[in-house]
Amino acid sequence: MTSTTTSTSEAPMGAARIHLGFFEFVITIALMTATVAMAIDIMLPALPSIGQSLNVTNANDTQLVIAVFFLGFGCSQIVFGSLSDAFGRRSLLVAGLGFFSVTLFGAALTDSFEMLLVLRFVQGIGAAAVRITTMAIVRDCFGGREMARVMSYIMIVFMIVPIVAPSIGQAVVFYANWHWIFILLGCVVGGLCLWAMARMKESQPVEDRMPLSVRSVVSGFATVLTNRITCGYMIGQTLFTAVICAYIVTVQQIFGEVYGLGDWLPIAFAGTAGGIAVANFANGYFVRSFGMRRISHVSMILFTLLSILGLGLALAGTPAFVVSYLLFSVLLMFFAVIGTNFTAISLEPMGHLAGTATAITGFVSTTGGALIGGAVGQMFDGTLQPIFGGFAAFGFVTVLAVLWAEKGKLFTHPGDDHAALEAGGGHM
Repeated sequence: MTSTTTSTSEAPMGAARIHLGFFEFVITIALMTATVAMAIDIMLPALPSIGQSLNVTNANDTQLVIAVFFLGFGCSQIVFGSLSDAFGRRSLLVAGLGFFSVTLFGAALTDSFEMLLVLRFVQGIGAAAVRITTMAIVRDCFGGREMARVMSYIMIVFMIVPIVAPSIGQAVVFYANWHWIFILLGCVVGGLCLWAMARMKESQPVEDRMPLSVRSVVSGFATVLTNRITCGYMIGQTLFTAVICAYIVTVQQIFGEVYGLGDWLPIAFAGTAGGIAVANFANGYFVRSFGMRRISHVSMILFTLLSILGLGLALAGTPAFVVSYLLFSVLLMFFAVIGTNFTAISLEPMGHLAGTATAITGFVSTTGGALIGGAVGQMFDGTLQPIFGGFAAFGFVTVLAVLWAEKGKLFTHPGDDHAALEAGGGHM
């Protein structure tokens, strides 16, 4: 233990740990994690075309093109966390990007809906390797409020993708067909793979790695799962993953069918995504002054209250588009703040187990969120009642989970204002 502690303290911190400048670090990690969002959001305008081209009879079934990606993404994270803690981040990141790229090109060749769903699931596996390793790299290089700040700035770049992705997807479908979406994505991910090979260094010292054995894996899992803070906020992450999953799988039907936006869908979606980017920028600016807990706890309470308001309006009839759009925009801004800070808080106590911790929280939150959010999506009945009802339930249970994690005390934490957090070494 002494040698590990010494090596960790002597290793450079921040972006210099992987031999990048701060700006290059943020852009590189953001673009890599953004490939996950790109693989989801660029598909939204293409769902009707995919359904028509592949003879899908039930419109709700086209949601599976999104949902199975979430499932593959969630289920495989638990494996990649242990691998990254045992073999390091860089090699797994490069392999994940390469595999992701190949499966994207494979989807461009299919003419079967069933095979497309299989390939989407497999694409989620490749995306999971990228997500786990990039988040572990962030945790290796930063800690505490500095980690929350860096993640917020990464999310600003990350959220540019949802703003432009649907418009790109719509343009591709208009000028070619949906197969070319996967060709475009394959080229982007392949390019990032080459960039990682050329520019990034390993962030985890060899002496900090955990041997890949059943005993070490179980021990790592036990450490993560017996930590009250990590588990409580993991439950919250799961429910807010369900929030974004339910929104994404139904947004094309809500804006397209309920409100008849048609070709305006990408612009409407870009507006809500832009709000998320603004929220993350604001979080990055204010988190060092107010702390992760104060900001995220206020946000989750307001999210729950606004969701209840939306449900009440939906029960009275279909709200006017402006009202619904404003509600969705504000709710998703709260989602962004909650998701960013909950992730940082849940990983804070984990130290060099960042890979395993990210894997377990990612596995539970993404798989659980995909199943719960997908179930809400399948309840779509031409009204906004299912989605607002789901949002209200998710927010309420999250409040209970956080109360349990913090032993009934919201808005602060015994170590939340400690200077060690700003130095990057904070834990419970």
